[in-house]
Amino acid sequence: MRYGAPVAFPQLWFASPRVLPRAEKLQGRVVVLDIAFAATIGTSISFELVTQPFLTALGDRLAAWVDHHDHARHADFARDPRFVLATKAQHGACPEMVTEELVRQVGPIDCIMTHVDLDGLYAAAKWILGGVEPYPGADADARCVDTRLGTPGPVATRIDRALRAKFRDDQLKRSVVQYLVGGLRPGAHADVIAEAAVEFERRSARTQELAARFTIRGRVAVVDTAGAEGQFDKTDLLLAGQARAPVAIVRDSGMLTIAAAFESGWDFVALFAIGGGMPTRVTIPEAKLDDVIAKINDAPAPTPRGPAPASDEST
Repeated sequence: MRYGAPVAFPQLWFASPRVLPRAEKLQGRVVVLDIAFAATIGTSISFELVTQPFLTALGDRLAAWVDHHDHARHADFARDPRFVLATKAQHGACPEMVTEELVRQVGPIDCIMTHVDLDGLYAAAKWILGGVEPYPGADADARCVDTRLGTPGPVATRIDRALRAKFRDDQLKRSVVQYLVGGLRPGAHADVIAEAAVEFERRSARTQELAARFTIRGRVAVVDTAGAEGQFDKTDLLLAGQARAPVAIVRDSGMLTIAAAFESGWDFVALFAIGGGMPTRVTIPEAKLDDVIAKINDAPAPTPRGPAPASDEST
């Protein structure tokens, strides 16, 4: 497909593992991209209470579910060809799993439900383009952003910052997909992205102020954002913590976000018996803070993992 060639747009829906729409809101045949199965921790966001009811309601209208987040329930769908599931170690980001062959095999679709972050939107754009990258190197850029390894190019850097500044803005997400599918042309969609990226820069100073609050508890750098004025970037705050200790925890809005470097070997999904998600970044209730820190400090030293492969067609 020629870059920037006109294409037909399916319905776009943006979601996250814990917040899925009612299936009847999605039109026709549906492709799900970069949406992990809900984890097993807690009582209201489990696989059985969130993911499974959605799958049941969608039924035969599910055309494909493509995801790269670890989950204990992947094995249950191994014989269903609609599910193209991998681990984070196999695929650092979702777009590289969207191939021309897969798009052809699935056939016509009416709706794409995708994750709200950069690799989810890149995966949606690539599917709309028939499995072709929206620009050369887009898959590699998505992998850099999702693993926080390496340096993404200027297009992905700008889009990543825009999304992190306005992560609840669905119009921005639509503009990102339109911009990618349209061949990165100047215009309204590019302007929306640029404006949001400027907002990210405004938040940077507040993020650095919060980074000065980190305290070290063994292997863990912890910061509590309670009372913080103004908005900040959680990813950059976690990275600032990882510069001080192997594991960073940000306490915010009743939850703990726990993160370590992608290649560190930490598997928080297994350590905290969550059941699914990204091994090196998870979110759990803040009431478990002391228990979380104790488990991290008492755990055997992790074995560092190698970088995620660029592609693995076996999955």
